[in-house]
Amino acid sequence: MKKLSRQSLLSIGLIILASFHFSAIAPDEGMFPLSDLDRAGLKSAGLKIDEKDIYNPGQIGLVDALVRVGGCSGSFVSQNGLIITNHHCAFSAVQLASTPERDYLTNGFVAQRQELEIEAKGLTIRITESYEDVSDKILGAVANVADPAERIRIIQDRQRALAREAEAADPTIRAEVSEMFIGRSYVLFRYKTIEDVRLVYIPRQNIGEFGGETDNWVWPRHTGDFSFLRAYVSKDGSSAPYSKDNVPYQPKKHLKINPNGVQEEDFVFILGYPGRTFRHRPAPYLEYQQRFLLPYISELNDFQNRQLQEAGKNDKAIELQLATRIKRNANVMKNYRGKMKGLRNIDLVGTKRQEDQALQDFIQGNPTLHAKYGNLMAEIDLHYQEVFGDAQKDLWLGQIYNSTILLQVARAVNDFKSRLEAIADEAGRKELFVQQSGRVKQAIEQIYSNYNQFADQWIFGRMLSEAIGFQGANLIPSVKKLGLESEEKAFDRAAQLISQSKLAQQDLLFGEVLGSPESLLAYTDGLLSFQQDLQADVTAFRPVLAHREGELNQLMGDYVAVKEQFQQRNFVPDANSTLRLTYGYIRGYSPADATYMHPFTTIRGLIEKGASGDAEFEYPAVIRERWLEKDFGPYVKQDLNDVPVNILYDMDTTGGNSGSPIMNALGELIGVNFDRAYDATINDFAWNQSYSRSIGVDIRFVLWVADKIDNADFLLKELGI
Repeated sequence: MKKLSRQSLLSIGLIILASFHFSAIAPDEGMFPLSDLDRAGLKSAGLKIDEKDIYNPGQIGLVDALVRVGGCSGSFVSQNGLIITNHHCAFSAVQLASTPERDYLTNGFVAQRQELEIEAKGLTIRITESYEDVSDKILGAVANVADPAERIRIIQDRQRALAREAEAADPTIRAEVSEMFIGRSYVLFRYKTIEDVRLVYIPRQNIGEFGGETDNWVWPRHTGDFSFLRAYVSKDGSSAPYSKDNVPYQPKKHLKINPNGVQEEDFVFILGYPGRTFRHRPAPYLEYQQRFLLPYISELNDFQNRQLQEAGKNDKAIELQLATRIKRNANVMKNYRGKMKGLRNIDLVGTKRQEDQALQDFIQGNPTLHAKYGNLMAEIDLHYQEVFGDAQKDLWLGQIYNSTILLQVARAVNDFKSRLEAIADEAGRKELFVQQSGRVKQAIEQIYSNYNQFADQWIFGRMLSEAIGFQGANLIPSVKKLGLESEEKAFDRAAQLISQSKLAQQDLLFGEVLGSPESLLAYTDGLLSFQQDLQADVTAFRPVLAHREGELNQLMGDYVAVKEQFQQRNFVPDANSTLRLTYGYIRGYSPADATYMHPFTTIRGLIEKGASGDAEFEYPAVIRERWLEKDFGPYVKQDLNDVPVNILYDMDTTGGNSGSPIMNALGELIGVNFDRAYDATINDFAWNQSYSRSIGVDIRFVLWVADKIDNADFLLKELGI
């Protein structure tokens, strides 16, 4: 699919295979922006439709069927706003709709008629309307700005200003300026946003999450990770909040489903909204990941999940409440551990150091470049030495509010309190309280949806116990002020601060503390005091981070510019949650000596895993019944004499590609992307043809489950099957 890097040249067989598919003409990076499709080599790779059928400015193309669903991707599959995406992308909305009495998370949800569809709380839909390069407008504003902090402030202000101008010119859209190459290029994207999204068909959890965390980021896989949603708008076609009067959205384009699926080595491509990749970064950036960020976040998430699972093990309501948080933590934890394994196994830091040294030699050998970039690599090293120096503090401050949910509540209360204290007269305070207390309570109520006192006390204790050991540049003044002498005392103080605060109980906070401006101004406790001190630490550290961000913006702009000259080619920009295309082939791989992983799994494999007795591999009994009857319908893959469940391919994906439609050479939907193989978690830093594999659910399994397991005939009819 892509030009092979040095690490990719592992066997002559792989080179021959790539040559056979004419795929070696494409660059290493495979996440092409819409503006770069003409240099992706799609036709020579195997595309059978015109490239303009995918994207043609001013005309309708396949990109018009693409949506961003929360942090995932999805696609329209009917003219009535029906969307297919992943089960895990709808997970939080299903959780919010569930109760112990109506447990849609466990039992699934099937709306046989549109009027039975229910609100997918928290989900919105984004559709890319257009884009425009605004690099000159951004960079022109900082052409003569030397101070790094001022530079980044102006860049961010210009990004927001351009977005506001676009929205003022067309109030029906939402605009966003995205940085394509750090410090070098910026693009204004215009999006249509749909607020009313509803659940249509969600398979049972033991289908949509089959294999649980054991199989997460693993191949072979047997997970029915799919769900169906519907977009609704007001009767005049404009976006509107959830209302029974809204009508299904009519998309410009919807994808046609090919129920015959694909074969091994078939050409396939994906459109979607991949999150973030960091391939155009120097060696010290990867060293920071390997030494600091990846181990810290993965271990913290592991600890958090043990406490969250303990909190909900005997209470179904708490289990449901915390399910999304646990799932997200577990997903990040395994992803980060996969990245650490990959960084070690291929010594990517060492390889990057060699590449950076070659770049430095190139600069030194060219008088013009030496005059302009002679100190570039030294300045990059110095920048990261400063980052390493207080990395503990930076990571801790970055996670303290995310980990200890009640501190978010304390921050909201203290912020509201400070706004009231700023008003001298009593009448003015009462007016402000009446105006804003409702919104404050609404925001705090949302925070409480992820809060559990038992878990918060243990997690807060863990955070405090870590911080008491920080020294020098990493010292946290607000923690030192607590006077903690040991880990045991840190856990005790955390429990005390939370348990003795009225914020620990929502009814006490809303009924007493936020009952009136007088009661709010009069109330204080240890948790609120600590949060004020903590926020002072965050505020004091903010200028340091702003200076570094501005400095890095300039350094990375120069780094990519000179690297392009060194390698004599243009790069595809790192993924940044904007619409991209990637392509490749249905293809297995060899993750270890004397092994080969085939690119299809089947229902038989699902049943074999279920025989282990492990709860994560439980599945609906009706699946085995239908399989024993060989009731495969038209969804059977003849050479397997079974229904294919999941598929494997060498496309270049990352977080955000979850839910992306997998299309064949004719642009027909044949599956839905949902994961990567464990060795491919390192894709965010480097793509490699030998082991970078992504995983999707085969459309034949989606249709089989809908037809034979959940009796969702209405869905098959709407899909045109």
